Amino acid sequence: MASIKIFSDSTCDLPPSLIEQHDIGIVPLYVTFGDQAFQDGVDMDPAKLYEMVDKGGQLPKTAAPSPGDFVAKFEPFVKAGQHIIYIGLSTELSSTIQNAIIAAQMLEEHSGRIYVIDSMNLSTGIGIQVLRAARMAEAGNSIEDIIAHIQEMRKHIETEFIIDTLDYLHKGGRCSSLQNIIGTLLRIRPVIKVVDGKMIAASKVRGKREKALEQLLSNPLNLKNQMDNDTIFVTHSYSDEDAAYVVEQLKLLTGAKHVYTSYTGCVISSHCGPNTIGIVFATNS
Repeated sequence: MASIKIFSDSTCDLPPSLIEQHDIGIVPLYVTFGDQAFQDGVDMDPAKLYEMVDKGGQLPKTAAPSPGDFVAKFEPFVKAGQHIIYIGLSTELSSTIQNAIIAAQMLEEHSGRIYVIDSMNLSTGIGIQVLRAARMAEAGNSIEDIIAHIQEMRKHIETEFIIDTLDYLHKGGRCSSLQNIIGTLLRIRPVIKVVDGKMIAASKVRGKREKALEQLLSNPLNLKNQMDNDTIFVTHSYSDEDAAYVVEQLKLLTGAKHVYTSYTGCVISSHCGPNTIGIVFATNS
């Protein structure tokens, strides 16, 4: 049986230790300030991104990897006889998946060994699927079984984030100036949920941050009897203290085997801003 190489993109936000442990290939997206283009996680990190936003007052633009970027990443592995499963950022949010498909077609001689899956998600909503696929490949599961499992699993991912500041939504054109001012004065924090591959504002939390964290925890705790309690991700942007609290509560109240902490990469950070924190898990199908 040919070996299977699992790929994702930089928006999967998996911790570097897990990427290294499971030998996961990563294709970086781009963040661009003016005429300067940077690769997410390669020559740009969130700390540098926030510094540049603070100095310039403008958010970067984000862009998908080109088909050529995917070819450069995929080609050595398929030429070596490996199969590739690429699980990437939702097609509702980016052209990343389409460009991966184009790359597979460009590698026509090997295209039958490159499989592209739309995660219908973002951040560790992708990462949890990638990790499952990598573990299945290591356990000797077939390409067909892995693909079928992930295509079913992706329908049952719960992804919710609390955004701490409206400034980044405002700078990115997703929130008017008036909404930004009112929201800041009233300490309104939006709860962003991924539904059918799209980001929606599920609710708003008004008041202290502690109240927002309790709201964030309410979803996994309400669903703990339906939860696939193998893996939960707590993903955040420079909110270490809150993340530690959320991890402690999840371990205590859900019985999850693995609760991982991860940081949002540059693409996710550029849309959500600092102190964003989210919880990602799968429910049983």
